Amino acid sequence: MTETDGRVRRGVESREARRAQILDSALGVFATKGYHETSVSDLVDAAGVARGTFYLYFDSKEAIFLELVSDLQEHLRANIVGVDLGRGSLEQELQATIARVLRTLETNRPLTRILFRGAVGLHDAVDERLRVFHEELYGYVANAIRLGEALGRIRTPDSLVAAVVVVGSVREIVLHHVVASDAPFDVDRVASAVVNHHLQGLLVR
Repeated sequence: MTETDGRVRRGVESREARRAQILDSALGVFATKGYHETSVSDLVDAAGVARGTFYLYFDSKEAIFLELVSDLQEHLRANIVGVDLGRGSLEQELQATIARVLRTLETNRPLTRILFRGAVGLHDAVDERLRVFHEELYGYVANAIRLGEALGRIRTPDSLVAAVVVVGSVREIVLHHVVASDAPFDVDRVASAVVNHHLQGLLVR
């Protein structure tokens, strides 16, 4: 590697580190003040950079917030994979996916709280991204339910309605364990309880 190449690499690494620093500090500000009450000045002060430096990386408060949301969505999307019965049973596959989603949201509590407490009407682009993500999640669960039907393991009059019910229950779990509480919780146990409840019900058979 030439000296010039080394300087270029260090320059890129420095810019990436500064960008990550601005994103991280912005998350703290949004979590404390809320999206609407946060100004660019707040973000600049928290990052400890000049306003001009901030604008080298982000055009606006909306741009930095959308990047934070996109990062979380990509982490969630990466954890929603198709059911593969070669890896495990239908129950195990569903449980593993729900556990991964819960764990991702738990480890991103500040942004999860912003989205769950004020997601509706927060920002048009955010609303649209959340809508698309929810549709993807509903589709994943509905496909898993249809697979269960084909295997003779599940019976439901409407797989899409059943998917909405399952996703709704996961949302309530997130509100209770992640949004309203700082306490750690057993993600695998909760995911198992959600799957068992929906597949087995409450009645003793």
